[in-house]
Amino acid sequence: MKALTKFFLDQRGCAKNQVDGEVIISNLINAGWEQAETADEADLIIINSCGFIESAKKESLDALLGARKKYADKKIILAGCLAQRYAKIFKEELPEADGIFGNGDLSQAAAFAKKIMAGKREVKTPKQAGVSCGERLKLLSYKNSAYVKITEGCSNHCSFCAIPLIRGELRSRPAADIVAEIKALLKQGVFEINLIGQDLAAYGTEIVGKPKTGAGKAETASKPKKRGGLSPLASLLKKISAIKGGFWVRLLYIHPDHFNPDILEVLKKDARILPYFDIPFQSGDDDIIRSMNRKNSASYYKELVKNIRAQFPDAALRTTFLAGFPGEKEEAAQNTLDFLKSIQPDWSGAFAYSKEEDTAAFNMKGQVPKKTAAARVQTLQNAQEEITQKRLAGRVRKNKKYLEYDVLVEEIIDGPRADKNLSQDQDAAYAIGRAWFQAPEVDGNIVIECDADDPKAKAIKPGSVVKVRAVAVSGVDIYAEAIG
Repeated sequence: MKALTKFFLDQRGCAKNQVDGEVIISNLINAGWEQAETADEADLIIINSCGFIESAKKESLDALLGARKKYADKKIILAGCLAQRYAKIFKEELPEADGIFGNGDLSQAAAFAKKIMAGKREVKTPKQAGVSCGERLKLLSYKNSAYVKITEGCSNHCSFCAIPLIRGELRSRPAADIVAEIKALLKQGVFEINLIGQDLAAYGTEIVGKPKTGAGKAETASKPKKRGGLSPLASLLKKISAIKGGFWVRLLYIHPDHFNPDILEVLKKDARILPYFDIPFQSGDDDIIRSMNRKNSASYYKELVKNIRAQFPDAALRTTFLAGFPGEKEEAAQNTLDFLKSIQPDWSGAFAYSKEEDTAAFNMKGQVPKKTAAARVQTLQNAQEEITQKRLAGRVRKNKKYLEYDVLVEEIIDGPRADKNLSQDQDAAYAIGRAWFQAPEVDGNIVIECDADDPKAKAIKPGSVVKVRAVAVSGVDIYAEAIG
């Protein structure tokens, strides 16, 4: 098929938005378009934007305005979450965009782009329905790693979060569709499957209420309906576990109020489903937790972590904290810091509260000054750095033995020698990858250093899985040597 024209995708935002970008790419290619490697080569530029928090929105708009300034004669579409959320405003106030395309139905991407290239200015935000997924001819992840959506939207309505406003209420994919997609990815050589959704624990639950007028929140989703004595998520994992072959499955983002304890039994029976738990606690202060429209307490969350580690002593824990939430006083900030130190996560991110219109927290009293929030973020980050160093040291050596891991290699780079065993006339080669306790993009890496002329080094390629022995911690990374 002759190329209709060339397009360039400027990808922004989270992993869920990345899947959307991959679907857009495939939709255009299947319609006869050709993907350009750079914006310079393209006739059409698509900014797949993020609309979650203020800084992300600004980054996406800056990308659009920068592209318009540099490419005055090219067509530009603003797509993604920002387009979905502010389409009506942008229709009048963002003439720099030739088109505004939401993320409700990505199958319409090629038809929309064709209209834009024909000179029509269009604004289209299809209704949110189902889960944005489909054929993906090109993955934007590192080689042999892929994200798989199992849900779309969210019905938790945390008071700070705009996701329900952008992507709507929770919708779950049929387990058979998810399993079929995973099998297809494995046939393509993918090794790491990262299951994603706004809250994986909500997979398969039903919505029991709509947002109350003016409240910005809804009743929480009903408890998962048991299937054969299992929660829907555990049932899905059992179906994935029945797939044959060597691969990893990683679960990303599980709301702490809805954590499915029965998934632990599934993980025990299949080492391919990694004991990596991404549980965003957001705060360690009970009053703030409730103000966030969350239902449990810091002590409950501590018990959750304790239970996980009782069953998986080496479990990896990632979390996030939102500093400067309205009403957060010094005592509440200290409670969160104490909570962080108590649960000792391998990884955590700390972010300053972003005041988002149309959320319940937008008009809450006790708004915290930005400088104060930023200082609290830094305090949490400093504490986490010390914890991470300690946790990583335990993943390098235990009982006087250096530990071994399978590592999924992401890229090969050259650099200055760090290993004193390499002579000065030897070139160093580095394979950068991740072990099971390191999620893509957000955690540290495994750095494998060796002589660039070593046959073992030449055999290591992006996407390959390499057996290594950990030798040392360097910042948030672990240095290792290839052993097979």
